[in-house]
Amino acid sequence: MASTEPPISQQEIISTYRQMNSEMQSLIQQLTKAEMERNEHRLVEETLEPLDPDRRAFRLVGGVLVERTVKEVLPSVKENRVNLDTLTKHIEVKLEEKRKETFAWKAKYNIKTQEEMEAAQKQ
Repeated sequence: MASTEPPISQQEIISTYRQMNSEMQSLIQQLTKAEMERNEHRLVEETLEPLDPDRRAFRLVGGVLVERTVKEVLPSVKENRVNLDTLTKHIEVKLEEKRKETFAWKAKYNIKTQEEMEAAQKQ
């Protein structure tokens, strides 16, 4: 027995598509931010590694600049970078899932964006 879904109005289809695009943009922003932070941590790590472990290093913790040594700061910087690597990969997976979901919705309801309509008219 086939289940019957109530028909979806055109307004609901468009609204859902816009929401999916909005969620995708949010994921892209999160990914960009995580990648920037990861790169900053990588640069700090590369800068600190060749230094003497007993050299003073300053770290910003909760808005307060704290004096430590390189050997105290470097492990936490490495750990934070690894965590950011994991976060970046997780966001990339979520983004790809959302792209597939959005594309499937777009194909199911034959949605055309303004750019696609203009490109079709030029041809």
